[in-house]
Amino acid sequence: MASGLGPFSGQSAHFRHKAPEKIPYAINRYLREAERHYEVLDTHLEGREYMVGDSYSIADISTWGWIDKATVVLGEGGLDNYPNLKRWFDSINARPAVQKARDIPKDIDFKTEFDDVAARALYPQNFDKNS
Repeated sequence: MASGLGPFSGQSAHFRHKAPEKIPYAINRYLREAERHYEVLDTHLEGREYMVGDSYSIADISTWGWIDKATVVLGEGGLDNYPNLKRWFDSINARPAVQKARDIPKDIDFKTEFDDVAARALYPQNFDKNS
């Protein structure tokens, strides 16, 4: 779970939304692998309340962050095909600490423009080192 969910979710989102060129092979490969990870987690959560053991843990916290972006990673349906994962997510998402964390950025003016400076910081491999 921890070894693949983040990297494959990130690659799926990158190739679907941010790559400078649309490469069908890469889009499909990372989407399918992300879906596989979601399926494994959905199966794992059948009859379980938490990722590991009988209580909320760092495993739930770290997994929640990626599952929160399911529509970005998987597409519009998000968690529709993963009922156990959706139940788990909704339960974690309802925790008061999660709402408190979601409220943190409300008073912060984040840069939202994806300009050349942001592109160079996130994807330096797409730019000539000398430019």
